[in-house]
Amino acid sequence: MVEVFKTNVSSKREAHIISEDLAAFFPGWKIKFDLEDCDNILRIDSGGEPVIAEHVKNIVTRFGYTAEPLND
Repeated sequence: MVEVFKTNVSSKREAHIISEDLAAFFPGWKIKFDLEDCDNILRIDSGGEPVIAEHVKNIVTRFGYTAEPLND
């Protein structure tokens, strides 16, 4: 299952840190930021598991950023 989030993360360094934190909580998931997209996309491929958007949003929020699902 792939979930796409619009974020306000603009720094590659911060995107890397957030990606590592997400990977620690969700091992095996493919997590990637596309900061060249106008919506600073966070794309998560869970490999078939459901992605619980609230969990992702909570982790991103801990770093002072926002993440809103685009699939809603």
